[in-house]
Amino acid sequence: MLLWSINLAWMIPSMLLLTAIWKAVPVRRTEWLTRLQCRVQIALTGCKWRAIVHPDVDPKRSYLFLQNHTNHFDYAVMANATPHPLQGVELEKHFKYPVYGWFMKARGTIPIKQGSATANKDLGDRMKRELERGMSILLFPEGTRTLDGRLGPLRRGAFHMALQLGVPIVPVTVTGMYETMHKGSLLIRPGYTVTVHVDKPIETTALNKRDVPALMEQVRTVMSNHIDAYWQKQSEQQALETAQSGVQSG
Repeated sequence: MLLWSINLAWMIPSMLLLTAIWKAVPVRRTEWLTRLQCRVQIALTGCKWRAIVHPDVDPKRSYLFLQNHTNHFDYAVMANATPHPLQGVELEKHFKYPVYGWFMKARGTIPIKQGSATANKDLGDRMKRELERGMSILLFPEGTRTLDGRLGPLRRGAFHMALQLGVPIVPVTVTGMYETMHKGSLLIRPGYTVTVHVDKPIETTALNKRDVPALMEQVRTVMSNHIDAYWQKQSEQQALETAQSGVQSG
């Protein structure tokens, strides 16, 4: 409760302030404020943060960043990993939430309508405009938060959109955030190290619809390797601590 009180004491006023600023000043000119808001938000969870970025990620190019989905802090985790200004995609119904919905709308977050025949076309048009403005797009291809800390099934929509727009895909894998907070629990657990792995861009301009399954598998492999290696390391560390505890008890 203390950690949530601290986080909300920062989150609500900072989002309201940015919402007001964006009504008068373009988002691109205040990107540093967004990064500051996210940096402080993550620090207030009590976790340590770091980013490992592949050298082929070009700060001057726009990308479609595909990130594994863990909790409500995912956007804030990614915001400072690279210098790219990010635009997100959210379900339209989320825009009805007080404060958060106002914040997203003012920022220009792209809404997607569930069950709408024109949803994909509208989404593609909005994403294209953002890319033309020099923004990169952040998407969560699982479509929902993980329940066990592992990577869930990836949905095809993000990959078809990448091909349609001709934008490179960058796999982004976050480890350590599941323990900090995860779906099904409202607890924020401090002390974990959160790592953002930003991997080598995958070009899509020469690909077509028949290449989508292979493209999805390529991205899944990159992301799963980071996640599986993380949990393997955690398991080994726990086994070592258990063994040491047993020796000390004996």
